[in-house]
Amino acid sequence: MEIIVGTHAVLSKQVEFKNLGLVIVDEEQHFGVKHKEKLKELRADVHMLTLTATPIPRTLQMSLSGIREMSIIATPPVDRLAVRTYITPWDPVVIREALLREKYRGGQAYYVAPRIADLPELQRYLREQVPEVKFVVGHGQMAPTQLEEVMTAFYDGQYDVLLSTTIVESGLDIPTANTLIIHRADMFGLAQLYQLRGRVGRAKSRAYAYMTTPAEKQITLSAEKRLKVLQSLDSLGAGFQLASHDLDIRGGGNLLGEEQSGHIKEIGVELYQQMLEDAVNELKTRAGAEGLDLDRGWSPQINTGAAVLIPEEYVPDLNVRLAMYRRLSDAEKVEDREALAAELIDRFGPLPPEAGQLLKVVAIKGLCRQAHVSKIDVGPKGAVVTFRGDQPKNPAALLQFLARNQVAWKLRPDHKIVVKGEWATPEQRLNAAEKILSELAKLSA
Repeated sequence: MEIIVGTHAVLSKQVEFKNLGLVIVDEEQHFGVKHKEKLKELRADVHMLTLTATPIPRTLQMSLSGIREMSIIATPPVDRLAVRTYITPWDPVVIREALLREKYRGGQAYYVAPRIADLPELQRYLREQVPEVKFVVGHGQMAPTQLEEVMTAFYDGQYDVLLSTTIVESGLDIPTANTLIIHRADMFGLAQLYQLRGRVGRAKSRAYAYMTTPAEKQITLSAEKRLKVLQSLDSLGAGFQLASHDLDIRGGGNLLGEEQSGHIKEIGVELYQQMLEDAVNELKTRAGAEGLDLDRGWSPQINTGAAVLIPEEYVPDLNVRLAMYRRLSDAEKVEDREALAAELIDRFGPLPPEAGQLLKVVAIKGLCRQAHVSKIDVGPKGAVVTFRGDQPKNPAALLQFLARNQVAWKLRPDHKIVVKGEWATPEQRLNAAEKILSELAKLSA
């Protein structure tokens, strides 16, 4: 036997592989991290191919970070039409019209509820408000033979509506089913909703999806965000964009553990991504790659006692303020900082002293990087400079400079530089730090 097709059962201890070389995981979002890792453990050099329309955030994060390779199939089948998606409060009249329209054009419909407990209420609604349609109920607690009979009867066209739980999320391909109604769509995940919507519109007919929310109850902000994303992504082949939004909403997961989402939010997306990229680059370097810069993440410390911030009263909006901090951290060139300062003045008025000092600190950090300085402490009577790894870039030039300026500049036994001076105010200390670092940067050129 060369190929085995199975469910999670192939992972049991009773199954042994003679020479496993390739594992293909279909509907990857339904498998846990443990399942996929167990398959890989069966043989060290096994090739892994995962297929899904909506990868879990952890899998997408691994692909974007270069740990896994990714291939996107965004071309739909010929004559396939996008599903029209509507987000609406639950309205018995709208639902009745949707079901009847599908019936009278010769099609079928799915009516999906999040819980088995919701099914009796929806059964009563269909019996009393939409008696024209024939419906059948299916859920995971039914006996396997009974559920199979229900699905077969619906597939054969004996019923107009299949009222079910999320058991229809994947694996069903019924071309005549082209209307989907989801009860309490706010209780479903983004990937779940996308997978459910994929059950309709599988032929050449236009399909419709109605995501209903409680009529008299406020939904959560995260649920509202999920539904807005789904409504905006109504084009064909939008699975990757949707998975990207899911990654943004839920976080990328723990790449070394089993958590499939959320881990990134603990330290922030940018820092997590940078740490991950550095780790991947380091591993690649060990494997033989050359010329990769692993030092870009270090940040010098500058202690002068000066207030360096963008005041809340100057830029009231928190998101705008954070965006400005982010742009400032990347503004290593003089022209970038000048452009940012001009933009701040143009948008918010004259720069307050704290913001001006923040711009100066960013400039000093750039000088620190040039001079290989990891820390500078400036007080009222002098300054102490610490080199990264206690190693200046150009020791010979530095020693010559110290010999010429030994009155104010001293080299301590611990390889730190001490500069004497009188700087009473924080502003003076900031200017002194800039002057000292400028001299050291010239020596390192």
